[in-house]
Amino acid sequence: MDALLIHGGNPLAGEVRISGAKNAALPILTASLLSAEPLRLGNVPHLKDISTMLALLGHMGERVTLDDQNHVTLCGESIPHKEAPYEMVKTMRAAILVLGPTLARFGEARVSLPGGCAIGSRPVDLHVKGLQAMGADIQIEHGYIHARCKRLHGARIVMDMVTVTGTENLMMAAALAEGTTILENAAREPEVVDLARCLIAMGARIEGAGTDIITIHGVDTLHGAEYSVMADRIETGTFLVAAAMTGGRVRTTHAQPDTLDAVMSKLRDAGAKVEVGSDWIEIESDGKLQAVDVRTAPHPAFPTDMQAQFMAMNTIAAGAASVTETIFENRFMHVQELRRMGANIEVSGHTALVRGVPRLDGAIVMATDLRASACLVLAGLVAAGETTIERIYHLDRGYERIEEKLTQLGARIKRVH
Repeated sequence: MDALLIHGGNPLAGEVRISGAKNAALPILTASLLSAEPLRLGNVPHLKDISTMLALLGHMGERVTLDDQNHVTLCGESIPHKEAPYEMVKTMRAAILVLGPTLARFGEARVSLPGGCAIGSRPVDLHVKGLQAMGADIQIEHGYIHARCKRLHGARIVMDMVTVTGTENLMMAAALAEGTTILENAAREPEVVDLARCLIAMGARIEGAGTDIITIHGVDTLHGAEYSVMADRIETGTFLVAAAMTGGRVRTTHAQPDTLDAVMSKLRDAGAKVEVGSDWIEIESDGKLQAVDVRTAPHPAFPTDMQAQFMAMNTIAAGAASVTETIFENRFMHVQELRRMGANIEVSGHTALVRGVPRLDGAIVMATDLRASACLVLAGLVAAGETTIERIYHLDRGYERIEEKLTQLGARIKRVH
C-alpha cells in the first residue's frame, strides 16, 4: 500500500494547472447512458473514482475510448447489462448516478446501494422518492435498488433536504421523461450546473440550473455531443490553502474563480492576498495567518469539501476559531490525526474549536477519507520534521498527481510503497 513522505517547511511558489472536477465528471460520464450516440468529453481527470466509473459503464455495455489528452468518448448504443453490481459500487457512492439515466432510457435499472467515504449517512431515499413520483416502481431487496417503469412522467418534486447527487440523478431521469418535471429545493452547486450544460448540449431542455428550482421539459431522445468538464474548485481551494499555510505565492491556472467566492473570502479574512483573473487565482501569504471561523452549508455557502483543509490552516493560525460541519455527521475524523501532530482541537457535537499552535510536528498519520487526506498533506507541508501519511488511496480518488504538482511548487514530498 502506498504512503506519502513529506518534509515540511518549504514555502510553495509557482504555477499549478488545475485538473477537471471529479464531482462534475462523474455525473457527466453517466449522462452518456441517456443517448445511443457518442458523448466526447474533455478535461476528464485521471483519478481512481473516474477509472471505477468508466469500468462500471464498460461493464454495463458502453464502448469507452480514452486518449492521452484527457479525452474520453463513451457510446451507449447498446446497454445489455442494466445493473451496477456491488463489487463495482462499494468504493464509490457516485455509482448511484447510473440509476436515473438507465431507468429513463431503458425502463429498468438495478443498482447496488453505494459505498464510498465513511464521512456520514448519505441516504438515497430522496433519489428513490423522486423517481417514484415520476412513475417508477422501485423495490429495495438484497442490497439493491431495482427500478422499473414503462416511461417516466413529469412531476413536481420537493426535496426534503438539498442533495447534489439526488438533484443530478433526477435531472437526468427527467430529461427523457414525458412532460415537465420541476425540482424544488434543488442543489445549486457548480457541478450541477455543469451537468445541466452537458445535457443541454445533448438536446435536453433544462431551465434554472444554479437556482433552487430546476425545470426540465422531457424530450424523446438525446443525441451525442462534445463537452469539456469544469475545473475542480476543491483542488483549486486545496492548493490555495497550501500556499497560504506555507507562506508562498502560487497561481492556479485553468481555474474557475466564480465557483470559489466563499473560500477566497475566508482566505482574505485569514490575511492572505488573493487576486483573480478570468481563469486563474493567485494567492500570496507570509504564513502569518489569523484563525477564521468556518461553517459549512450547501452552495453558495462554504463547501463541506474544504472544511478539513481550513481546519488544518487554523491549527497554525493566530487565535482560536470554530469549525462547524452541517452536512456530514462524521466529517471530523481527521481531528485525531491532527492532534498526533500537535494540534489543539476540541470537538463538541458538530463544532470543533481550533486554537492555533506555534508549530506542528511531523508524525505517522492515517488518512480516513478523501478530504481528510488533503488536510493531512497540508499539515505535513508546514510540520517540523517528517510526516508519513498512510492509506492514501483515498487521496488518489480525488486529486490528480498531487505529489507531482506539489513538488513542482517546491514541496519536499514523495510517494513510497
